[in-house]
Amino acid sequence: MTIDIAVIDYGMGNLRSVSKAIEHVAPGRNVVVTGDPQQVAAAGRVVFPGQGAMPDCMREMESRGLRSALVAAASSKPFLGICIGLQMLFEHSEEGDTPGLGLLPGVVRRFPAAGMVDAQGGKLKVPHMGWNEVMQGMAHPLWQGIADGSRFYFVHSYYPEPADPAIVAGWSVYPFRFACAAARNNVFAVQFHPEKSHTAGLRLLANFVAWQPVVHATPETGARAAA
Repeated sequence: MTIDIAVIDYGMGNLRSVSKAIEHVAPGRNVVVTGDPQQVAAAGRVVFPGQGAMPDCMREMESRGLRSALVAAASSKPFLGICIGLQMLFEHSEEGDTPGLGLLPGVVRRFPAAGMVDAQGGKLKVPHMGWNEVMQGMAHPLWQGIADGSRFYFVHSYYPEPADPAIVAGWSVYPFRFACAAARNNVFAVQFHPEKSHTAGLRLLANFVAWQPVVHATPETGARAAA
């Protein structure tokens, strides 16, 4: 059976809500929740969600033999990271001093204890939890039909700090500006939860299902990339 969309299961995420949201926007598509590297390799597109602590997520992913399949998918087919699935794409996280997959340049930092106050001087909680505006950092097919400044749902204590400003696809403020979406080639990843973000989140997922990046070989590395 053809697998249209694989939702990666490495034991660290609310996979049912993600898969149900994708099934809702992709009727007739075969959506499979899987931890099988061969199914990931066979899928037409891949969703990489996750919740929990970065060290646990990386350990579970490695123990299930998913690293190679994920790296290959992120270089060869439409790939969507969600929450920890965004953070794990970067080189390193402050959470547990943990190396990431190194697919995107930059690090993941914790919201600092000092300075977490709003414009009125009120103390802001960590984790950052709830609805927040997302400003779009670039034109991208996954933003199609979504107004700049639309609100999405967040639950996180860490955020990515990309080394290359050109990959910042979206940003939010809590209480300072931070990157909450990154995009490069056939990879798009978000810190917020589109599956919990009602209309805007469902539209982003629908855009991902329809996205057709052009995959080609790069002369510099011979690796597969996408435009």
